[in-house]
Amino acid sequence: MLTKTSFQGKLKKTEDLFIPFIVAGDPSPELTIQFALRLQEEGADVLELGVPYSDPLADGPTIQRAAQRALKSGMSLRKAIELVPKLREHGLEIPVVIFTYYNPVLQIGHEEFFQLLGENGVEGLLIPDLPFEESEEIRNRSEEKGIEFISLVAPNSDQRIKQIAEHAKGFLYCVSSLGVTGERKEMSAEALAFIEKVRQYSQVPVAVGFGISTNDHVQLVRNHADGVIIGSKIIRLIEAELENIEKGRMDEALKHFTKEIRALVQ
Repeated sequence: MLTKTSFQGKLKKTEDLFIPFIVAGDPSPELTIQFALRLQEEGADVLELGVPYSDPLADGPTIQRAAQRALKSGMSLRKAIELVPKLREHGLEIPVVIFTYYNPVLQIGHEEFFQLLGENGVEGLLIPDLPFEESEEIRNRSEEKGIEFISLVAPNSDQRIKQIAEHAKGFLYCVSSLGVTGERKEMSAEALAFIEKVRQYSQVPVAVGFGISTNDHVQLVRNHADGVIIGSKIIRLIEAELENIEKGRMDEALKHFTKEIRALVQ
């Protein structure tokens, strides 16, 4: 009998998932905790905790700015992972997926990296610039630690969709469009057809990300997939509160942030 992972134990449902992405340390480690808790209160099912990186291939300008703020606050891969138990201490109960590029992992080394993940109770891992064909060692180490390795599938993955989907753990991150992250005005018919194709092969929930920025987008994705991943829009909402934060009006910032999240995902 297969042992249920911590990720699976903490994931309360497999449909209508809300998966927010925030950058660890943006605008500070302490405020990352506050924003994460508000996201949980507004129905987040999984938290993608991004590790700031100086050369992010897949990130648009919004997430790049968040990464720069986080790096200025002293955030690193190690500190982002060590933030997870602090999130737990403050009441975060949903699974946490560490979202990191591969170079910081190489710098730490696989052995120490996975030891850190295990010691700090990380439930999931996502490495966007690690191709499926080169991920076997990472996938195996993740499985040994009981960590769900989250796979990405994109429109240009056509010949590999079935292979990637069949190995997917936790949830399958379906990239709705090519290019970098960022808010978009609409989703194409081709993107929706691609999502439906991915769902034919996936044994885990299919969640859609890249460009989800309005309630209309959220409702549309809910009709075609099992979950919605929102990053740039949420970071823009955090950015909108930086002035309040700098002036010590944190209660006002959190109140307004919560109101905007509710309007986005309800």
